[in-house]
Amino acid sequence: MYPDLQKELSTFERRTPKSAEAYKKNLKRIPLGVASNYRHYEPWPIFVKDAGGSKFRDLDGNEYIDHNLTFGALMAGHCHPAVMKAVEKRLSTGTMYGMPHDMEWELAEEICNRFPVEMVRFGNSGTEATMHAIRLARAATGRDKIIKFEGAYHGLHDSALVSVKPHAPEFGDINDPTPVSGGLGVPKSAIDNVKIATFNDLSSVERRFQQNPGEIAAIILEPILMNVGLCIPQPGFLEGLRALSTKYGALLIFDEVKTGAKLGWGGASEYFKVKPDMICLAKSIGGGFPLAAFGASKSVMDLISQHKVFHGGTYNTNPVSMAAGLATFREVLTRDNYTHVDKLGKKLADGYRRTIAKVGLQAYIAQAGANGALMFYPNEIRNYRDWNTIDIDLWRHYWFGMVNRGVMAQPYWWDEQWTISVQHTEADIDKHLSAFDDIASSLASAQQEREAPVAVAH
Repeated sequence: MYPDLQKELSTFERRTPKSAEAYKKNLKRIPLGVASNYRHYEPWPIFVKDAGGSKFRDLDGNEYIDHNLTFGALMAGHCHPAVMKAVEKRLSTGTMYGMPHDMEWELAEEICNRFPVEMVRFGNSGTEATMHAIRLARAATGRDKIIKFEGAYHGLHDSALVSVKPHAPEFGDINDPTPVSGGLGVPKSAIDNVKIATFNDLSSVERRFQQNPGEIAAIILEPILMNVGLCIPQPGFLEGLRALSTKYGALLIFDEVKTGAKLGWGGASEYFKVKPDMICLAKSIGGGFPLAAFGASKSVMDLISQHKVFHGGTYNTNPVSMAAGLATFREVLTRDNYTHVDKLGKKLADGYRRTIAKVGLQAYIAQAGANGALMFYPNEIRNYRDWNTIDIDLWRHYWFGMVNRGVMAQPYWWDEQWTISVQHTEADIDKHLSAFDDIASSLASAQQEREAPVAVAH
């Protein structure tokens, strides 16, 4: 472990004793002491007291500029006034109906006007959206198998929990990746129906079609691979996937749970000018409330209308979440706000790049829309295996160093990225960059020490 990492960990422990106490209590009743595995890390996670705008406070009263924003689900920022106003009104007019209401049509219109779909159905989480989209694709094609990319995360259902974070030697050759279970409890039959390809490698995708003739229902992907920091699609890759899907009669599913709101007004289709057959939305479309949607052409969605594919959910179109979603689309995810976020994103990325160059850190900044990440690599990564070589201790040095200076630069875990909300300010970005400037030299020194040749006695 780097000496400066140990110093930052010691500082973290001194700053967060109430989080340590709360964590110890949670461990008695809750596995890992947290409600989702992604929230757990050593020595203990930060426990939140309250939040507002671009910041949150922990139990010890420490304030942080928040670029975690619930793993990218809060491009609106905390307690956005427009969202809060819409939600408060609904709390006195019924929180659940289990029957249709006008907001369903209104929000469906908002989504269909932005994204290349004709009809949508709603749910509560990204997991639900991708699960139903895959089922619908299988029904539309009469095929069982799907192609997903190694290292990609699409939720917690069985078809998604394949080759999420596989390791050598189980994952096989990069040109012919082996499907690897994401954990115990995933049936072998589910794994057999998921074929793995390599991101940014069209030949690996076509190979899967050729090896499984007439059996592939869909390709599912995040247009930007976001389970590895940020892995940007290379020129022609998304266009190639569109062509291969059409050629082999499969549907192209864009998992836009992260990119749909945060990449731009019209999501990845507008950003990259590639039209998928289906989209999945969640996270930031709800403005802080559980909301998801999946959509496609009328001909595909009619399989639900014809009772050939079943879709249901007691909490679907919960009026509180729907009110939050409408306020988010109409008053938060506006073109003016995207301009604001893009300006802050450029300021943050440019500031990082200047500091990286100044101290000689071997790293680069990946950035798109409201998303960005400090990537500790000499060259741009193109796939999961490139990302898998990261120096974890160096990344932890960065994360704890930033947190100790009042900036949560991204969620914990080196596969995540920062989010800039519409409520972040230039002052927030200045403080973020100041914190990074304060620790960058120690990061560069640690990196150089790790790479220095070791003298061998003769």
